[in-house]
Amino acid sequence: MRISPVCVIAKKEIQDSLRNRWVLFISLIFLILSLSVTFAGSAVAGSLSLPTLDALISSLSTISVFIIPLAAMLVSYDAFVGEDESGTLLLLLSYPISRWQILMGKLLGHSLIMIATIGFAFGLTAMLLLAVGGQYEPQVLLSQFGQFILSSIMLAIAFILLGYIVSLKSAEKAKAVASILFVWFVFVLIYDLILLTILVADLAFFNQYIINVLIALNPTDLYRAINLIGMESGKGSLAMFSAVAWGKLALYAVMLLWISVLVFIASQIFKRRTL
Repeated sequence: MRISPVCVIAKKEIQDSLRNRWVLFISLIFLILSLSVTFAGSAVAGSLSLPTLDALISSLSTISVFIIPLAAMLVSYDAFVGEDESGTLLLLLSYPISRWQILMGKLLGHSLIMIATIGFAFGLTAMLLLAVGGQYEPQVLLSQFGQFILSSIMLAIAFILLGYIVSLKSAEKAKAVASILFVWFVFVLIYDLILLTILVADLAFFNQYIINVLIALNPTDLYRAINLIGMESGKGSLAMFSAVAWGKLALYAVMLLWISVLVFIASQIFKRRTL
């Protein structure tokens, strides 16, 4: 039985990540993050107790929005520039395989890596809460964590694609590293600061519809809105995300649109790239 070139490339990317311990490292980071927020997050208040489910998802999403994009781009930033420097990309292109298949193979492999690490860390946390947290309704807990894991995977895929775009536009791995840090800084930190500044300025034309559109223009803000919508999140930026007028299905649809657009951009850049 002939194996699809996409699957062959995906398998190679997974094997490379296993060989250089990336999968183990990211899994440990996510697991430590998840367990510490869940079981030790209340220590800052001088006690140890399990938080409410809304507070837990809010805390996990607030911290994960910094870690997941960076991990995703660190996995993918050298997918093209690294192979170009070593000469393996030119060799790969000499085989009867299209650039689209190469891109999809790498995306499949890196996505499976992030799915495995995110699913393992947060899935294990959910199972532990089911075992020791009698205060939670099992169906509600599994539903909330299921949505959280799904949105985390979609966020990771979006930033994997941003890593590809950086990799395809970079001539050297060192420049690619600097570029992904800049992209992470803009999407995760700067954009929110600008948005909050506009909110605080209380401009006359600035209404909820415009806030929704501005949130849709950033995948990290979409991620927060998906996980915080409808929650009592206090004031400031969290309240802004929880008050989004769109439903969760609409937010998921916009995240899928982000992924589709990034796939298209990456494929066009790769198509025009000369080696």
